[in-house]
Amino acid sequence: SITYLDNCLPLLSGTVFPLLRQYRVYGTHHSLTWSSLQTTGRKQNLNGGRSAQCATSHGGASVSHANGAPKDSPLPDSLLRDARILYCASPAMGHNKEAHPESNKRVPAIVDALEKLELTPKHRGSQVLEIQNFYPASLDDVARVHSRTYITGLEKAMSKALDEGLIFIEGTGPTYATQTTFAESLLSAGAGITLVDSVVAASKLGLSPPLGFALIRPPGHHAVPEGPMGFCVFGNIAVAARYAQCQHGLKRVMIIDFDVHHGNGTCDAFYDDPDIFFLSTHQLGSYPGTGKMNLIGQGSGEGTTLNLPLPGGSGDYSMRCAFDEVIAPSAQRFKPDIILVSAGYDAHALDPLAGLQFTTGTFYMLASSIKQLARELCSGRCVFFLEGGYNLQSLSSSVADTFRAFLDEPSLAAQFDDPAMLYEEPTRRIKEAIEKVRHLHSL
Repeated sequence: SITYLDNCLPLLSGTVFPLLRQYRVYGTHHSLTWSSLQTTGRKQNLNGGRSAQCATSHGGASVSHANGAPKDSPLPDSLLRDARILYCASPAMGHNKEAHPESNKRVPAIVDALEKLELTPKHRGSQVLEIQNFYPASLDDVARVHSRTYITGLEKAMSKALDEGLIFIEGTGPTYATQTTFAESLLSAGAGITLVDSVVAASKLGLSPPLGFALIRPPGHHAVPEGPMGFCVFGNIAVAARYAQCQHGLKRVMIIDFDVHHGNGTCDAFYDDPDIFFLSTHQLGSYPGTGKMNLIGQGSGEGTTLNLPLPGGSGDYSMRCAFDEVIAPSAQRFKPDIILVSAGYDAHALDPLAGLQFTTGTFYMLASSIKQLARELCSGRCVFFLEGGYNLQSLSSSVADTFRAFLDEPSLAAQFDDPAMLYEEPTRRIKEAIEKVRHLHSL
């Protein structure tokens, strides 16, 4: 069972506080299609079964609660004033399949690297704070994005996972579940919500609030409103985006997704929403095959989806051009009230699941540039959410360098990146793609 403390004032330390014990996977592997997990009833459309989206008719950011009781950070103001980084770690130790790339080794590898490189509260004092005793997302929080049918179906599937040890919950892909998956996925979504609360609270206190980083799994950006997909269970960043709108009155949310794979779930959730700008850079032709450049949103949301597929072999040059010529001008025109980032580290040259050539230095550049963009446009309100990244070495070093960028400290990329692993980028094709997307979106 899981015990949550009534007093959620966090313990501040450099170690992960495991709220869920690890469970051993046993028994046979049984594949299920999502339809077999759904409860009976009328087939739902994209929005069917979800709780009503909050109405945010504000002209701009109010940074106050829009519905229900006010939500405050679990941190006292004195700590928020001094902090440069806030993070939560939700490693989902029970959600694991041996030899699967999305394993429970990912978040601990990051935490170990942060400790080794002296980027934890133990070494940084009040500069870097870990919020440990955060609450899981509520079912209502998740239902702002996902159908009730999906949520209740997944919860019921946990009894099958208890009996069989491990089940597959996506008929078309390798998304698995264990008996802890539902609870741990809610907890990871709750980590993102907690960081939104804390960053918003800090933004009321000064001009440079800390950046947030949700070191969480399972990842979320492939999970569609009606089910799981591509290792993802709940759309963590999408849940946080709706929460920011509904709870804090932050009407205009920008989501930047630099995972190597297109964030199709996030894209689907907000495809017709004019108040959420979804921007994705991803490898052309990679899983799941979505994210074509000509998909720009629909209805009142036309123009607030931007997809930039990058040709295989794209690397640091490509991403610097993409940021300067596409990401920054898109954000400046949209004028967000908060920036949320789907931070996937699987575009790294060493990652086994794709074919781009990002380096640790590329991710440092992205973190530093996005941080500056948030300071200029939305009072510094910005939260990163871990998505992909399956080479533990490149994942952990790149997240650590992201932390260094947040702290305005020099990159250590030269210690991790071997130039010999890189080859010439397809610069002509990159320039053509950027020029095409700029023309399509009148940038």
